[in-house]
Amino acid sequence: MKIILGILLFSATMTNAQTMMVRISEIEILPEYWADYNAILKKEAAASVEKEKGVVAIFPMSIKQEPTQIRIVEIYADSSAYQAHLKTPHFQHYKTTTLKMVKALKLVDMYALDPKTMSAIFKKLE
Repeated sequence: MKIILGILLFSATMTNAQTMMVRISEIEILPEYWADYNAILKKEAAASVEKEKGVVAIFPMSIKQEPTQIRIVEIYADSSAYQAHLKTPHFQHYKTTTLKMVKALKLVDMYALDPKTMSAIFKKLE
């Protein structure tokens, strides 16, 4: 029985990893808005991870040598979780208040090369 449960859990975990939506947001911030943008982004990322079950991770970073170059690793349970995220009050606040601060935005959808490891890292979906 334990073996069967283990196989079912492994199968469900693999399916979850394969349906995850992974994206890297590449954002360039106008230098005069850097501090304001970062404060708003930190609040939005924390709220998304805390309040939305379908948000596995939102991990904002900046390039050391170019702090106005922001990269955000975003991982959602699936595309419907991402669509729901776009409608939340905290995301809408982030989007509308930072619009004038963004010089450039590029959204890069990614594909997980190793879904098994993704499942081991992100236990939130279980």
